[in-house]
Order: sequence, then structure tokens, then C-alpha cells
Amino acid sequence: MGRAFAYVILGGGVAAGYAALEFARRRAGASPGELCIISDEAVAPYERPALSKAYLLPQGAARLPAFHTCAGANDEVLTEQWYKDHGIELVLATRVISADVRRKTLLTDSGETIGYKTLIVATGARASELEEFGVRGSDAANVCYLRSLEDADRMVGVMRSCHGGNAVVIGGGYIGMECAAALVANEVKVTMVFPGKHCVGRLFTPKIAEFYEKYYAAKGVVFVKGTAVKSLEVSDGKVAAAILRDGRRLPADMVVVGIGARANTGLFDGQLAVERGGIKVNGRMQTSDSAVYAVGDVAAFPVALLGGAVRRFEHVDCARRTARRAIEAILEPSGGAAEEGKAFGYLPYFYSRVFALSWQFYGDNAGEAVHFGDFSPPGAGGKAKFGACWVSGGRVAGAFIEGGSREENEAMASAVRSRAAIADVAAELGSRGLGFADEESRRKGVRRGGLASGDRPTYARHATVGVAAAVSIAAFAYWYGWMAPYVVKQC
Repeated sequence: MGRAFAYVILGGGVAAGYAALEFARRRAGASPGELCIISDEAVAPYERPALSKAYLLPQGAARLPAFHTCAGANDEVLTEQWYKDHGIELVLATRVISADVRRKTLLTDSGETIGYKTLIVATGARASELEEFGVRGSDAANVCYLRSLEDADRMVGVMRSCHGGNAVVIGGGYIGMECAAALVANEVKVTMVFPGKHCVGRLFTPKIAEFYEKYYAAKGVVFVKGTAVKSLEVSDGKVAAAILRDGRRLPADMVVVGIGARANTGLFDGQLAVERGGIKVNGRMQTSDSAVYAVGDVAAFPVALLGGAVRRFEHVDCARRTARRAIEAILEPSGGAAEEGKAFGYLPYFYSRVFALSWQFYGDNAGEAVHFGDFSPPGAGGKAKFGACWVSGGRVAGAFIEGGSREENEAMASAVRSRAAIADVAAELGSRGLGFADEESRRKGVRRGGLASGDRPTYARHATVGVAAAVSIAAFAYWYGWMAPYVVKQC
């Protein structure tokens, strides 16, 4: 026995929530049996970045329903009631165990078959596990990963049980750095272990990394670089120590693992084209099967800013924008074949907020990196402000800024989006930095604090939001540390 829907969103993460909101606004709701979301989580879609930030705070931590999508974009908070009110069926706590693209069916773990006419794959990514690198121990009671609400609840419980104890964070990337900051806030001593020469090696330059490592060290974090965990010493179901490849033994009351992620493509192996570890789509987010679209972490799409190169991004901003793009393409297919070969006009964007720090990155870290600003540790009550621009072929390819104001972030994003020309790298960037970006944004006609002249949002926001929802969004924005990137009309 089974059910059938015109549209099915497979996955209950950020992309699913934003796709649902876009669908509801373009169709003024859904007819019964028209759209459903299938999720293996027990709650409606939520803003996943909160899990490594506000959810882990020792006081005033964020909790649902405050960070259901689309609170992270200062928009409506989509509770389960919202989906009911808009005719969208939520199929929660349900795992799809197989997919048949040819027959257009999905088989769930309960034995139900769900059919569709159009499928949006929003399965996201899963955390890479230690066992994939030959290290056993993931099932120990005090080993934590962070990908879902269930993971976050587990981590909160373990943190509270080892107040004042020792935590070993395996991995020096995005998740590792944010979890380390949360552990410090919860008064847990932290040692970070990773094989690279410096933290966040895929993005940070050595100079940028040096600043953050010194800042963390001043908070008591110990960095062990150039090696990796060889094994975990487990006693009575808990990790007691991490043994490194160089023979060192690190006592551990808890272990946090942040060693990357892999896109959840398994259901479609041999059925859809793949590239860069994700499901390959065109600029309309359409896969090799015309009835299937893919969005968010799982989608690998051509990026116009990068000359049409296919990339896959694991970030909330990408999830939001690809979801909206897919719904637009599905419900307004007027572009059709003419748009299929076009790359998506997406500005790659990443951010993080830890301690009193807040950084933003735009574009691609390709080419020569030119640093600007003051990299000295900020004094008491002071604020760090520095950054870097990557220059390739005489033009700005990417930009990083720590401590930027909204206007400064907008200026940097504008310089990257327009691929501003650089005549003299040292004079224009090395000495002027933000001044150059500001001048470029003014020259291009960017309005301070808003969209470029003549641009409009992809859709109008509802004029009113309930007082309770508004308060919830405001509180979440404070917790979440959300700062909207500068984005002109992209879709």
C-alpha cells in the first residue's frame, strides 16, 4: 500500500524548509496530496547551524521552535502547524531505504511506497566517522558527532557530565573550531588534534589561521597539529584517552569528532549522474533525470562566478538558495532548455561566529592572497578587524573579513561578485583593504545596507508576521549570530 504526491521533498533539513516556503508563496499554498516532505528526523525542518552555536550555550541556549526554518533568514518560522495550514504533509521519523527513479517511487523503512511526479532530493550530508579512517570507538558513550538535533542533545548531555574535564576534538575544520568554542564556554578543557599545519586548512591562509589559533590558545585551547588519532582507549563503554600516531596519550572525558562530511547520494547510485561527491545538476538544479532535482549539500552545480565550474557546497546559504532556485525552475519552467546550460548565479558564502569573533567569506580562495588590517590580538573590549582578498588574473576572486560591519561585508561581497579589477595588488589591497572594496561598491552603484540599485528580492515578504513569531525570530537572530550576506538578485 502507498501514497502518491505531485511533489516530494526527500530530506528534512534547511533546504527542505526553504523549498516549502518558496512553494507556498508561489502557489499560495498546496492542495491536499500535492506536496510532502519525508524526513528521518522527528521534527519539522530547522536551521542546522544553530546546533554548533546557540544550541550548545551553557545559558540561554536556543531551543525549538525558535530556530525552525526560516528563522535564520529573518523570515517566517515554519512550525508543524504552518505546514498543516499550508496543505503540506510532513512525513517525519521516516527513513527512505530505496528509490526507483524509473518508476518514480520511494520505499520507506515502514514498508510504505510513496510515489511522485517530481522529486526534490535534499538528503544533505552525513558526518564522516572514525571507522572510515581505521579508528574504532564511535559507539562509546562519550564520543560525539554533530549533524542532527539528536546529536546536539547527546553532546549537551555529555558536556554537562564532564564539567571541568578534558575534551579531545578530532579535526581542525569548521565544526571542530565551533565545537571547541562551545566546550570552552561550558568550562571543559579542550585539546584539538588534526593532521594539517594549521586550522581550517581548506579556507584559512597560514596568517589568518595563526590569529585564530592564538585567540583560542588564550582561551585555554591546546592545538596538536601534524598528527592524528591512531586509536581510542575505551574502558567500561567510555573513551578514557586518545592515542596519537606519534605515541602521545591524551586523557579524555569526552571526544568530539569533526572530520568532514559526505553527501548522502547512496539512494541514487547508478540512477543519477554524480560529480564532486554529489548529485550532478544543471543551473536549474535538475539532475540527469528530468523529474528529479537536487539541492543543498547533496547537489553539485555549475557556478557562474567560477566560469561554470561544478562545485558542491556544504553551507546553509547554499541550501537556502538552491532550494529556492529549484522551486522556481519547477513551478515556472518558462526558461526550459534555454536555461539548462546556464550556470547558477550563486555567490559562494561561508561564515562563522565564535567567542567575540565573527568572520565572513565570499567567492573562491584561488590565486594570490593579499592580507589587510590589524592581525594583533584585540585588547580588552577591543574588536579584531582584518581580512584577505584572493586575486586571480588581476581580479578579486574571493574575500575574507573578520569583524566587518554589515556595510563592510556588503562592500567585500560586491567586489567579489563584480570580480573587481586590481591594477596594483599591493597598493589597492595590501594598503587600502576595505577602502578599496568600499570604493568599488560605490562605483558599482551599491546602496549601503541594501541591494544594488535596480535589484529586487526574489519574492516579496509577507507584510505581517505574528508578534510571537517576530519575538522568536529576534531572539534566535541574537543566539544564532546571523548576518545576511550581501546578495543581489541571483535567480
